Amino acid sequence: MSRITADLVKIGLALDDSDASPADAAVDQSKSCARVSFSRNLRYGESDLNVLDVARTGDSRETSPRPVLLFVAGESFTGGDGTTDVAGPLQDEAMCFAARNGMVGVKVAYRLAPENPWPAGARDVAAAISWIRQNIDLFGGSSGMIVAVGYSAGAFHVASFLGHPEFQERDSGVAGAVLVSGIYRASADASATEKSYFGADASKYDERSAFPGILNIETPILLAWSVLDAPRLIAQGEKLKELLCNSATHCPHTTVLRSRDSLSSVFGTASGGSLAEPTLELVREIEARGLP
Repeated sequence: MSRITADLVKIGLALDDSDASPADAAVDQSKSCARVSFSRNLRYGESDLNVLDVARTGDSRETSPRPVLLFVAGESFTGGDGTTDVAGPLQDEAMCFAARNGMVGVKVAYRLAPENPWPAGARDVAAAISWIRQNIDLFGGSSGMIVAVGYSAGAFHVASFLGHPEFQERDSGVAGAVLVSGIYRASADASATEKSYFGADASKYDERSAFPGILNIETPILLAWSVLDAPRLIAQGEKLKELLCNSATHCPHTTVLRSRDSLSSVFGTASGGSLAEPTLELVREIEARGLP
């Protein structure tokens, strides 16, 4: 039994139906994921949806601890699209972006509405981060260098986690956050899927938003939306930027994407109109500042 396998048995981690360990994980054969090893369906909570995948290159014992990109993604607050998106290969490609750039990539699945309404998403983000802080050293990652990437519905869950300390766990802090095309405050014209998560009573939407808590944090934030997003999403991003820039903490880094077909597409190139270089710059900034 390898050292990593023994450690996994010791802490009670559950892989899916295979006997593979992180040390023996299969390498994706696609071009973007060549030489990237995956560890699948590691359980971080009680629900069957509370699982995460880890991607890395090389042997976790060969280098100093690496930064961690945690991807919290889903096109919807409900089942169906959210489940498919979280499990899809396009998110694997985003994890491979992290691994190819000297980081550890983590993709988290979370509970979905209507069975699990607000604040289940934020609580799951907190639980996943707590798991990562306790166990990511087994994969060569740094527990103090976690950057949470929230995409679409996942952007709200990350923002809500940041803005509501009451949902956080004792060891669930992050060094930075990337928020992509999210809804940060639901409104009376919320869609049916949004209402299934936030509830039908619009009078409660303000207290269930990311505000005002997210305006009081010092966590570095990279905020992004796409020129192809619906006007409502663009307005949400612009409003969050305005409020953060006028807050007592800091103005976020901001990127306007050229497209947003999927989580992997926004990291598709290291040049203009993508999140690749701005995300790497954020990680380098955090490393230079020695955060958190």
